[in-house]
Amino acid sequence: MKKITLLFFCICFIPLLSFSQSTANYTVEFASIWEEVSTNPTDGQSTINLPNSAHWSPLALVTHQTADTFFKVGAAASPGIEDIAETGGTNIFQNEVNTNADADKVVVGSGLGSAKGSIVINSLDVSENYPLVTLASMIAPSPDWFIGINGISLRSGNNSVNNGWKDTFTIDLYPYDAGTEDGNLYSGSNPDSNPIGVIASRSNVTPFNDKKIGTLTFTYNSSTLSAETANTVDSIKIFPNPTHGHITVSNIQNIELSSVKVYNVLGRLVKQIKVIKDVSKLHANLTDLSKGIYLLNLKTIDGKNKSEKLVIN
Repeated sequence: MKKITLLFFCICFIPLLSFSQSTANYTVEFASIWEEVSTNPTDGQSTINLPNSAHWSPLALVTHQTADTFFKVGAAASPGIEDIAETGGTNIFQNEVNTNADADKVVVGSGLGSAKGSIVINSLDVSENYPLVTLASMIAPSPDWFIGINGISLRSGNNSVNNGWKDTFTIDLYPYDAGTEDGNLYSGSNPDSNPIGVIASRSNVTPFNDKKIGTLTFTYNSSTLSAETANTVDSIKIFPNPTHGHITVSNIQNIELSSVKVYNVLGRLVKQIKVIKDVSKLHANLTDLSKGIYLLNLKTIDGKNKSEKLVIN
């Protein structure tokens, strides 16, 4: 076997810009009021009896930049959302978050072992650069039903109050269907949907009526506005990585780049990606490169560098 020696590039990252960054802290509480209409004719949501094993899966929450990144009504569910909706598992969803440059962090709260009650995530820190929240929890047992919110912004737009963060507010929650399994009963054993459908509202579809199934409250605790020196070139992210050949260079601060180059493990330039000025995301097709390990190098107009290992599968 031919021996390949990997070359390691030591890059010195030098701070480029000072800016004010606001962060906020919230308490997040999901309150479930899931019950039968026969028990509560006014506010009950289930038109059939709840199973004795009725419960909620761990609450999975992600903070991110762009709406519709992790799920969207009318679109197919990602494997992560499918897993939450069908099994209550969060590992696949966490991996989706951790490999997506649009996301900042994923937080998994506790589950709830009964139909009614609450799940609380204490001390959620949110950054101004990642102010959107997406959240999901399985309605269990069920084929593929869940509650969720998609890309709710915690920014108010009024910087004179709470440094621009929303004060305490509450959202009503309704059931969704992930479109991945068939069934109208509270059962975890169901055939796959064929063809696979899209995420849709489950309101007024058996076994639910049009009543809300719970609420989600964001309680504002505090916020800060700090001036700090940031290594902005280090904020540029490349995803997905590993990749099957297509990558995105996410440059949300619009740092002016002079070059984006790909080198093989021997240090030979194999690809140069065209730089477009004032574009926050560059898309590159690397499918002509062989599978393996590469080094992607970013260079700013004033000579600062960032290098990152890139794996093509």
